[in-house]
Amino acid sequence: MSQSPIATVLTTTLATTLLLASTAAASAERDRPYIVGSSTVYPFATAVAKRFAETTGRPAPQLDSTGSGGGLAQFCAGIGVAHPDIANSSRPIKPAEIAACIANGVEEIVEVQIGFDGIAISNSRQAPAFALTVADLFLGLAREVPDPASEPDRAALVPNPYQRWQAINPALPDQPIQVIGPPPTSGTRDSFEELVMDVACAQFPAIAALQEADPARYRAVCRAPREDGAFIEAGEYDNLIVQRLIADAALVGIFGFSFLDAHADQLQGASIDGVAPSADSIASGDYPIARPLFFYLKKAHVGVIPGLEEYVAEFTSDAAFGADGYLIETGLIPLPAALREQVRARAANLEPMAIQ
Repeated sequence: MSQSPIATVLTTTLATTLLLASTAAASAERDRPYIVGSSTVYPFATAVAKRFAETTGRPAPQLDSTGSGGGLAQFCAGIGVAHPDIANSSRPIKPAEIAACIANGVEEIVEVQIGFDGIAISNSRQAPAFALTVADLFLGLAREVPDPASEPDRAALVPNPYQRWQAINPALPDQPIQVIGPPPTSGTRDSFEELVMDVACAQFPAIAALQEADPARYRAVCRAPREDGAFIEAGEYDNLIVQRLIADAALVGIFGFSFLDAHADQLQGASIDGVAPSADSIASGDYPIARPLFFYLKKAHVGVIPGLEEYVAEFTSDAAFGADGYLIETGLIPLPAALREQVRARAANLEPMAIQ
């Protein structure tokens, strides 16, 4: 026999209470915050963790770079010392992830937007520079593309025939298409698919027509990467992609702008639709592949896990994510002043995000 709604609520409340009691009793097992998630946010979180330890005398938080998707999966798995307190993310949390959180008793989530970043398309300074469009990137990376032999209609979709960049666009370098990028668990990959691949799809009538006729097919065409060796999936550490690009001038890489900024003496960023990646073009919204960065806080852990509230206060201080804060030196693009104050207030008040 199924439970009544009141019984269900009471059961959920009791389970949450028991989890919190268990967390409080076991808090001695963890003397520091536990943070997982985005490799793009990782350098900023690392800088905050270091400053937090220096100023409070507490142990620095444990930080794991797992990718946005992997981190949010861990974050949403439950309440208690076995689960992370914070998930860093280079994209907004998805509805399915929120549903998973709620199903596992994680019902109050505080969303903290820390700033902006861009996705850089980069290569070695020892190689020719790229001036790309989002359509160029799609044609270089998609598994299926409009048949170049069927112009001007380009109605048929065929397995990607392009092997060299110049075959896509005569203005591009005459070199093999070899792109190294993030895996599906990465927020950078999610953002790249949304801001590049989806946008480019709409520019090809043969693909755009599928959006209403066959939505599942449309999504597969827009987001499935080629599997013939032209696209190489790297791990969750953007620094590994950076090192591959420095070592191999034939490669093009996809990663967060902050990593390009940190290696500007060795790497160069491609312009996208005529706009070069820079702090100014990302902050203004002119750069087409810009995105917000976040961390997500488990409210139930505040006051239980030592140092958690102080870490959040440090991250949202003017000294850290302010216009002249130390995170700006690390490559973070700051929020506008008014939004920054709103974010700080919501974080300080532990205001949970609205759940639709």
